[in-house]
Amino acid sequence: MKGVFTLAFQDLREFIAALEERGWLKRIHQPVDCELEITEITDRVSKMSGDKNVALLFENVKGYDVPVLINAFGSVERMAFALGVEKIDDIADEIRQLLKLPYISLQNKLQLVSVIPQMKRAINFPRYVKSGPCKEVIIKDQPSLAKFPILKCWPQDAGRFITLPLVFTKNPLNGKRNVGMYRLQVFDEKTTGMHWHIHKGGADNYRAHKDLGKDRIEVAVAIGGDPAITYAATAPLPPDIDEMLFAGFLRKKPVELIKCETVDIEVPAHAEIILEGYVELDETRLEGPFGDHTGYYSLAGQYPVFHITCITHRKDPIYPATIVGKPPMEDCFIAKATERIFLPFLQVAMPEVKDINLPLEGVFHNCAIVSIKKRYPQQAKKVMHAIWGMGQMMFTKMIIVVDDHVNVQDMNEVWWRVYNNIDARRDVVMVDGPLDVLDHSSPMPHWGTKVGIDATKTWPEEGNSREWPDEIVMSPEIKKQVDEKWENLGL
Repeated sequence: MKGVFTLAFQDLREFIAALEERGWLKRIHQPVDCELEITEITDRVSKMSGDKNVALLFENVKGYDVPVLINAFGSVERMAFALGVEKIDDIADEIRQLLKLPYISLQNKLQLVSVIPQMKRAINFPRYVKSGPCKEVIIKDQPSLAKFPILKCWPQDAGRFITLPLVFTKNPLNGKRNVGMYRLQVFDEKTTGMHWHIHKGGADNYRAHKDLGKDRIEVAVAIGGDPAITYAATAPLPPDIDEMLFAGFLRKKPVELIKCETVDIEVPAHAEIILEGYVELDETRLEGPFGDHTGYYSLAGQYPVFHITCITHRKDPIYPATIVGKPPMEDCFIAKATERIFLPFLQVAMPEVKDINLPLEGVFHNCAIVSIKKRYPQQAKKVMHAIWGMGQMMFTKMIIVVDDHVNVQDMNEVWWRVYNNIDARRDVVMVDGPLDVLDHSSPMPHWGTKVGIDATKTWPEEGNSREWPDEIVMSPEIKKQVDEKWENLGL
């Protein structure tokens, strides 16, 4: 498929070099403080437009000899480049082709033979290796986080937080791996918080260990993997899909994994830093507050504690981080990638869906605009409820459904439809259900009321006895006539 998967990166360093080659990275040589100052600089840059919004490599962090990489994914172009494509929709197109693969039968066996090479390119199981750059330095005796320039991001944060960690755990029953991204508040040189939400895979494995009467769960944290691995840890994959297999699909080559020194977990061999340790199942500690991607501080709460037993890293590690806050920020573009990549899966469950927009202001889970090809009465409401029943889409606080000819990426058009098309009693749906843990507006933690708005054209079968007016559209002939005259009009 032309334009798809033009480049895959072996590690973070290849990605940094490629960003710099294209003028998308700025090295900062001036001394900066990892407490608040890096955040303020990055926040300003992330909200700039055009060529001024670049990835930043802080090479002179006060008190540290480890550089900080930040805002690497902070634009549509860099996010696509990170995943080796010209545009994120190229990945979605490849997924659509895979989802169309034929079932095995005598009639379609020739067609099946033609797609086997495509399947082989798509499926890249992790490769296990015995050595790798992440083991260049091994510290088992008194491992300490003090070496790394871990950021304090915002004034009311409870302390310093590791913000771009890949947290590896295993299910105790079947050994299946889970990789999630959960912030780690630094309590001291050897312990952090483990902020896995109750709905996440890491928390599922934590509870599974508890159910078996175990005392602790082994954990490994990789910091500074290649971009595809980092993105895969954020992806809303089904429980049985291995994040490292998904990363292999994105990279078009296997992820190399290496066994940890003190825990029975495999981690990316080309990562910059690995933290090994465990979480006691009966131990919690007050974690937070933290300036979060909602643009508000997430409140303090009781969370498990991660105890570090070993740290391994490259000889000259690079510390990648991200900051979150009022959008737009780096995490917004990671979320927009998810919107595009996972649209084909949404369309398999709901073929009527044409497109979806998760606007930046909705911080991933607060708003979804969906366009549908409407074929029967109340179909928009059916789509709302289906979305609320799908994985992490259950957190969506507001769903707006429009007709298929509406451009959901144009919020001016969307709001024009909403403001003009709805009758509140008929078209607004309110339901109770799960909400994201970070939601501060609901009267109870973890759940509250969500709203759906049907902004499609209302049919007579849906109770509208009045005539629905046509939209104002100029005739094609006049548009063509003016197009031909346009250059001579001097406008």
